[in-house]
Amino acid sequence: MRRREFISFLGGTVFLPLAARAQQQSLPVIAFLSSRAPEEATGHTAAFLQGLKAFGYVDGETAQIEYRWARGQYERLPAFASELAALRPAVIVAGGGVPSARAAKAASPTIPVVFLGGDPVAAGLVTSLNRPGGHATGVSLMSGMLGGKRLELLAQLVPKADVVALLTNPQDVGDAESQTQDVKAAARTLGRRLIVVAASTEPELEPRFAALVEGGAGAVVVQNDPFFDSRRDQLIGIAARRKIAAIYHIREFPAAGGLMSYGASLAEAYHQVGIQAGRILKGANVADLPVVQPTHFELVLNLKTAKALDLPVPPTLLAQADEVIE
Repeated sequence: MRRREFISFLGGTVFLPLAARAQQQSLPVIAFLSSRAPEEATGHTAAFLQGLKAFGYVDGETAQIEYRWARGQYERLPAFASELAALRPAVIVAGGGVPSARAAKAASPTIPVVFLGGDPVAAGLVTSLNRPGGHATGVSLMSGMLGGKRLELLAQLVPKADVVALLTNPQDVGDAESQTQDVKAAARTLGRRLIVVAASTEPELEPRFAALVEGGAGAVVVQNDPFFDSRRDQLIGIAARRKIAAIYHIREFPAAGGLMSYGASLAEAYHQVGIQAGRILKGANVADLPVVQPTHFELVLNLKTAKALDLPVPPTLLAQADEVIE
């Protein structure tokens, strides 16, 4: 190789990457921490990116996004949050409920945090919804108050189920207790006996479903929890094999073959998270940004799954549905 070619070769392999890295380092860093798995959160991540794009931030062009996914293993969140905080991002986005939000908030006393969770006041993330204070704001799904409503809707579809169940995750440090109490109150009102079963790892799911079926449960409310979201296909498969009616919190479950869901649109919630992050990147004070709350809850029914379970859908329930999957 001639000397001129050698110098050109060095320039191509050394100086250009340094320039590229310098340009990349000049972009604002957005940290994204989630307790979920990237594969099952693809649509919601896309909604978040669309929210950011509305403010001119595109990953790799006008911003640099660093992702960390706990895949339902909440114990990994603090270490991931510390890793992200060490990058000195302009904002940390905490997707996947209260566990992610708490880890992100604890990782730094100053970096703004935008979370997606249930009741952020009860979880201690903010002092109020309208004036969060501190360095965190976000989007609330108001999930803690919907467990009872889900049981009421499920009871309309399975009126003969005298015994019902609640599947909960004991590692959820967010809304688990409030949801449990809400479902218990609804069960008493409906005159149903409630079985509460807990699972926080994948190997526990099948035995817990077996236990509730053996206990006589004819229907189950699945707590809205990021761990359960990350095991969506497995939960739907177990419910189908066990021939048990189940209600979930987001439409992605019935869209994938689950029976029914009731709750806020998670895609819209993630879009709002992107918007909140965009506002902060544009200079908004996180302490003054109100927590966004859902204005609509959607009921989604999968008629094919209902037929497979030999469950006739009452016309009154069909009339309430926002979406019917056939």
